[in-house]
Amino acid sequence: MTILFICLGNICRSPAAEAVMRHLIQQQGLSSRIQVASAAIGPWHVGELPDSRMRRHAARRGYQLNSRGQQFDASYFDRFDYIVVMDEDNYRAVTSQARNADECERVIRLRDYFKKYEGRDAVPDPYYGSDRDFDIALDLIEDGCEQLLKKFVE
Repeated sequence: MTILFICLGNICRSPAAEAVMRHLIQQQGLSSRIQVASAAIGPWHVGELPDSRMRRHAARRGYQLNSRGQQFDASYFDRFDYIVVMDEDNYRAVTSQARNADECERVIRLRDYFKKYEGRDAVPDPYYGSDRDFDIALDLIEDGCEQLLKKFVE
């Protein structure tokens, strides 16, 4: 199984989700069965490491964010079974590139897997926020990834 996490610039939320999910997958001994990656809607940070603030906050929780930014395009539908978006803008941007109904159906919202934070409508972008915003984003990502992996394992 292959999973791609998407956010606006691929420097905060999606690389954090990639690292969190990779950590959970390794903990459960599923690394040979589930592969994860992340990408951006836009081209602004292609080739760059994730934002230093997100790397710092993630490291405090035991996650290493070391993937390089890449930009999503329609060819990613050929490479990934599931494409997980952080918010509605991401959802619209990705589904607008889908070539058929099957591809649209494989785009899912991380918010639909929140358990502790049920009712939240997205993983908000912390880029212009405070340290607290990075922690909130990580809290939501951890919750969503835990529940999403449970669904996939079932």
